[in-house]
Amino acid sequence: MQISKNLSENIIAIKEAFRDCGDVVMREFVVGSGKSRIFMIYTDNIVDGNTIEDFIMTNLMSRYRECNENGMLDVFMEDIIAIGELSKITELTQAYDAVLLGDTVLFMEGNAFALQASTKGFPSRGVNQAQTEVVVLGPKDAFLEVMATNIVLIRRRIRDTNLKLKRKKIGTRSKTDAALMYMEDLVRPETLKIVEKQLETINVDGVLDSGYVEQLMEKRWLSPFPQLQMTERPDKAASALLEGRIVLVIDNTPVVIMLPVTLNVFFQAAEDYYDRWEIMSFIRAIRYVAAVVAIALPGLYIALSVYHPSLIPTALAIKIAATRQNIPFSVVGEVIIMELAFELLREAGIRLPSPVSSTIGIVGGIIIGSAAVEAGIVSPAVVIVSALTGICSFVIPNISLVSGLRLSKYLAVFLSAIFGLFGLWIALLLVLAHLCSLTSYGIPFMYPFCSASVNDDIDWEDTIYRLPLHKMKRRPIFTKPSARGRKGGE
Repeated sequence: MQISKNLSENIIAIKEAFRDCGDVVMREFVVGSGKSRIFMIYTDNIVDGNTIEDFIMTNLMSRYRECNENGMLDVFMEDIIAIGELSKITELTQAYDAVLLGDTVLFMEGNAFALQASTKGFPSRGVNQAQTEVVVLGPKDAFLEVMATNIVLIRRRIRDTNLKLKRKKIGTRSKTDAALMYMEDLVRPETLKIVEKQLETINVDGVLDSGYVEQLMEKRWLSPFPQLQMTERPDKAASALLEGRIVLVIDNTPVVIMLPVTLNVFFQAAEDYYDRWEIMSFIRAIRYVAAVVAIALPGLYIALSVYHPSLIPTALAIKIAATRQNIPFSVVGEVIIMELAFELLREAGIRLPSPVSSTIGIVGGIIIGSAAVEAGIVSPAVVIVSALTGICSFVIPNISLVSGLRLSKYLAVFLSAIFGLFGLWIALLLVLAHLCSLTSYGIPFMYPFCSASVNDDIDWEDTIYRLPLHKMKRRPIFTKPSARGRKGGE
């Protein structure tokens, strides 16, 4: 609906739209000697009251006394209202969105448009440390729930005019703000077009977190493995931008989305580049080993204990057999019981307050494991296997990838219980084949472990190991081919 020159008609429509909205403030007042009518509307508690009083109300009612006619919004915009972000809107729906966003909208008799003034003042917490991506070395700041602050945290790290930002709105009812950030000279144009098209085709009534967008943008939604990367660290988002990737910042969430992705980026932690390359390459290799162990260890124990005990060293086999003499459950039952108990402890630790959660995780695991062994419910070997599996899963720095590995572990347990070592190999091959079938915006998920030659094999320098920073002269496959050089803004 278009804004009318008749102020009374606009007021009637606005009051009907915001009927029973007690937090929406509406005020009608006059300015100048001609008693020109102005109608102002904003939402309480999400605006900066000082901005409204000092730069709108004071200027209009005190400084501009010569106004003796209607239709003077153009003059107010140019000479009176001292706010940087000030724009014209011509439709009432635009005014409604602006009011709910935290802006103040001014209507005036005789004008077929309104003024939208930026007066946002959302309540928010301060910049805190990262909670899920903790590092020993490197920056400690993390994203907030306020999109504007998150954008600033990224821009302070990349002071380049090539860093572009496109604003979007997602959700027909929530109208959640989203910012698409990319380096214009590095991003692949075809990838940018696909992402923009995807965002435009998202058709849901509400987007309350970046997790909504992640699920709606994933091509293979049945896969347990993430096809977009999420982070709460501004330095990690800035690094992704410098690699030619796209960063999607969603309002109301302290996590941003980075895309495209490959499997190896989920094994990269922020501090990998802040410490010496030798030790970080060693730790990086450990993460890959830990991922395989997290999937295969329970299934391997079942396969060897049930089907292939001859492959276990004799002394160890005798000890395992001795500890299992009075166990009422099968090996498979033992493993499943302990794995599910570990999952329950993990979930309990997440839900409880931080000071209590660590105690529950450590003490609970020790007490339950010891009590289960003493009660003869499970053998000590199964407790050790479950503990090692859990520790290996915590080594991986991305929680979304860990979730996929946790589900894959049960596939390995199931097939190993039926077919032994043959079943374990089937499970591992099925997981590997599934990973090889995934793509992320035209890039194979398993790159550079496959097809590395398309980028002259340079992407191996930051996978299982990483080279010294001065040797990493080329950007990865995410960057468009003409801008692969890292140094000097190449």
